[in-house]
Amino acid sequence: MLKLAIFGSGSGTNCQAIIDAIEAGTLEAEIKCVLADSEDAFILERARKHNIPAIYFDCAPFKTKLDGEAEQNVLRILEAHGVNFIALAGFMRIVKDGLLKAYEGRMINIHPSLLPSFPGLDGGKQAFDYGVKFTGCTVHFVDAGVDTGAIINQKCIAIENDDTLETMMTKLHDQEHIAYPEALQWIAEGRIQLNGRRITLS
Repeated sequence: MLKLAIFGSGSGTNCQAIIDAIEAGTLEAEIKCVLADSEDAFILERARKHNIPAIYFDCAPFKTKLDGEAEQNVLRILEAHGVNFIALAGFMRIVKDGLLKAYEGRMINIHPSLLPSFPGLDGGKQAFDYGVKFTGCTVHFVDAGVDTGAIINQKCIAIENDDTLETMMTKLHDQEHIAYPEALQWIAEGRIQLNGRRITLS
């Protein structure tokens, strides 16, 4: 069974989708802890409401990455809670070598665009501003690049003429909340096969 740590920086709606899927019996996993790099991140409150350990960790002195002593502290937390898999859910920092090596092939992320298009910050806004007619979300493995890991799952939405950024993002988030638990369940079932960059389902 997947013994998850969920990392976030904000409201935690994808974390909530994962919690809901577990409670509904559609995702065979256990959330061992939820971690956030902001003390007031609402993702921590979501965890507390479901009696899941909610842990704030300080990333200082770094502003954009999880590295150094902060990374070592996180590794100790994960070991103490018996975590065997990491789901990044709105975690706004770059993970570095220590965490990547410790959880190689066992860390995934969700991004608000159809990768490899529009990686990095504000992928949804990038797509909207560019004027694409279709966008979506991507669940992918985490590697040393920025949103460059092998793609596990994608969902697509149409951008209509009367869509605003806000209405488009609402549709996109709805698809994220389907795609992320679905991808985790495929992993829990051992269905993921990686051949080069291509992932197939058995």
